[in-house]
Amino acid sequence: MLVSSQNDGSMVSCDDARWMQLALEQARLALQAGEVPVGAVIVKDKEVVGSGFNRNLMENDPTAHAEIVAMREAAARLGNHRLTGCILFCTIEPCAMCAGAMVHARISRLVYGAVDPKAGAAGSVLEITSHPRLNHRIEVTPGVLAQQCSELLKTFFLERRKVSEEPAK
Repeated sequence: MLVSSQNDGSMVSCDDARWMQLALEQARLALQAGEVPVGAVIVKDKEVVGSGFNRNLMENDPTAHAEIVAMREAAARLGNHRLTGCILFCTIEPCAMCAGAMVHARISRLVYGAVDPKAGAAGSVLEITSHPRLNHRIEVTPGVLAQQCSELLKTFFLERRKVSEEPAK
């Protein structure tokens, strides 16, 4: 496995960085659609089997997070609700709903970019992905392309605040 250095000096596999770039492309699609820019890609046997971006507003669906959209697509493509042997790449640490769905789907590994200190459920706020009382644990690799993932989110929320702070005309 080849590795490369990130901006913070940490090392990341070239494969992980490659797949995370695809998740970032999905996040940019969310941004274009006016959604919070989060993207996800699911890989099995070095092939993308599912991808998605946040669609909560577009679909009026509180469960249409990028990870859920990607898992639905992967399950349909693979013809199985169990996603064993799959790796989920996401631009931000999953929330409790998404982490719980990953456990139920039997995702083998989670790779995420930005930490979510307010709602992260892969170690930041909650520890769903490896909770000892749950029947499945997920290997977690945090911080892959974290700076790029974080910047996309920060820029989105800064722009959103600017718009909401503009005086009414």
